[in-house]
Amino acid sequence: MRSVIQGLIVWVAAFTALAGPSAMASSDDAGHGDAHGASEEVELSGEVLVAASVCEAHELRFMKEQDPSLRIEIPAEYAGQWPSRSACVSAVEAWNPETPGPIQPIPFSHKHHAGEFGIDCLYCHSGTDRSSAAGVPSVELCMGCHAQFPPQYDEIEGIRILKNHWKEKTPVEWQQIYRLPEHVQFRHNRHISAGVECQRCHGAIEEMDKVYMTPDEFWKYGVPVKKPEMGWCINCHRQNDAKIDCVRCHY
Repeated sequence: MRSVIQGLIVWVAAFTALAGPSAMASSDDAGHGDAHGASEEVELSGEVLVAASVCEAHELRFMKEQDPSLRIEIPAEYAGQWPSRSACVSAVEAWNPETPGPIQPIPFSHKHHAGEFGIDCLYCHSGTDRSSAAGVPSVELCMGCHAQFPPQYDEIEGIRILKNHWKEKTPVEWQQIYRLPEHVQFRHNRHISAGVECQRCHGAIEEMDKVYMTPDEFWKYGVPVKKPEMGWCINCHRQNDAKIDCVRCHY
């Protein structure tokens, strides 16, 4: 089902590229990916596109808005509003192999949660303002929200995976994005208390469907510097009048 949805989302992106930016004016979400196949299907003369899920129904309705000549059919069992279109799109994009970053066990989209719904970083990464490490949210914390959602959201594979972890009482083995050498002592709580925003190191996380280490490279004193190397950190300390003595990070 995921590949079908991605194909539909891709068709929307391809149509938008041809029709211009105004084609997306009526939508809050946009998708992208491999544009082959899906566009060929919708161009077949007289073919009726039938939704096989609620997520597909969302995309077919949007496609119909962009091209009224399309013939679509939404079976009654897929005519509901849940899961929302943005949830469907974000789940696909978070597992998009063409997007930078590793494929995670669950297609969790920061763009959907932190961006669209404005969930604060410290709600999921609780204790980061008190601990040296940020950590990851527990399955219990995730279920605290998702247990309140309509059962129709189980159509999304990531939700089913999450609920299975909850049932089996097993943690989610997330792929780590940032890892510093053991001789570097980086404390999240000190940076947060100093007013450093998460985006300073992690990039615009609220715009990412799939998290990756955002590139930041420049030349300083004739030497190339990139995140998260020592020179990058020292440059930030200097910009913010923070101490740069060796024992600040190496102790």
